[in-house]
Amino acid sequence: MTGTRGYHHGDLPRALLDAAVEVISESGPAALSLRDLARRAGVSHAAPAHHFGDKAGLLTALATQGFDLLADALRGADDLLSAGVAYVEFAVGHRAHFDVMFRPDLYRSDAPEVRVARERAGAALRAGVAGLANRDGGPADPGRDALAAWSIVHGFATLWIAGALPPRVGDDPREAAQVVIRRLFE
Repeated sequence: MTGTRGYHHGDLPRALLDAAVEVISESGPAALSLRDLARRAGVSHAAPAHHFGDKAGLLTALATQGFDLLADALRGADDLLSAGVAYVEFAVGHRAHFDVMFRPDLYRSDAPEVRVARERAGAALRAGVAGLANRDGGPADPGRDALAAWSIVHGFATLWIAGALPPRVGDDPREAAQVVIRRLFE
């Protein structure tokens, strides 16, 4: 493309993913179109398809990026409480990624790069659960505990983002999440 609208950023796939985050943050994943992303990036309408194939390909890359970001956010957590808070902070801070990651109908969830990134994030969450004491007297079940912890923090994050929590919860997602996650220890 030539002229003042030509693309000169140097990393078009990254620019298109950034534009996708912007669109999804504004209007949700349903509003995303490759033609609009091309317009926002100042490239031909065929450029996004060249890099991602189609909308599902672009959303696959976005989901992969999201799971990698989540794994990085969870990696610094040294216990279940800090892992849960990191999860909520990720969801609030990377809302567009969060909106796509847990909607496998939007992307190719069986793509190898997504599976690797999703497993990396899952392993980081399971590491946070590893120190959780078994309180029901039965055999330890890290898989069950990880599912319970994930369900709680994911549910909290989803409710927070939707604005569905009561006002008494406050306006600080980190503080509110700590109160909820501590219930796992009682």
